[in-house]
Amino acid sequence: MLWSALLLGVFGSFHCVGMCGPIAFMLPVDRQSETKKAFQVLLYHLGRLGAYGLIGLFFGIVGKSLYIFGLQQQLSIIIGIVMILVIVMPSVFKLNQLSQPVYRVISKLKSAMGNSFKKKSADTFLTIGFLNGFLPCGLVYMAVFASLAMQSPLEGTLYMVLFGLGTIPLMSAVVFFGGFLTAKSKRTIQRLIPIFIVFIGVLFIIRGLGLGIPYLSPTPMVDMASSNLECQL
Repeated sequence: MLWSALLLGVFGSFHCVGMCGPIAFMLPVDRQSETKKAFQVLLYHLGRLGAYGLIGLFFGIVGKSLYIFGLQQQLSIIIGIVMILVIVMPSVFKLNQLSQPVYRVISKLKSAMGNSFKKKSADTFLTIGFLNGFLPCGLVYMAVFASLAMQSPLEGTLYMVLFGLGTIPLMSAVVFFGGFLTAKSKRTIQRLIPIFIVFIGVLFIIRGLGLGIPYLSPTPMVDMASSNLECQL
């Protein structure tokens, strides 16, 4: 299921352009040297990936604990259902309201680093990217839910990092080419994003059912162990 993180990042990056595009577009990159500009944008993305990795590590640890107690399959189903319900019943899951306390804290951090936008040192781009990674975002929440369903801290970290990697191409294009998407194309893409999230949710439900499909819905470890014991008897 790690591959779903990359797909979520690639297709969801169109949403990121609307939410975080202004920050990327305002990066104090060197407009005179394309080489320096590319390096600065890379540092910005490394900062975001670092933030996503830490988030994935934390929720991967939680997911590992649930896996030890044999709740991983049920959790995968629950997360898949939640991802679908968030799209189908957005009024019930008011993610924006839940994120307001966090957003206020991040807003203060952004205000404090306002002067950093006037600098061009390496740490400036890393800092902006790192803080950007913690900004409240519905799409990031979806990725966090998915990382919770991973079976280890490493997989949780990888899931969030792959999600971040998927957003890099389009987010970089914002910096280099500006507003290259038309209003009509943006609206079309925005309508497709919920469909894709529902698709990812269905995949997590199938994964949790343990249908014995390699890579997609593997048989639960408990069932495999029971089968082996029966064969030996």
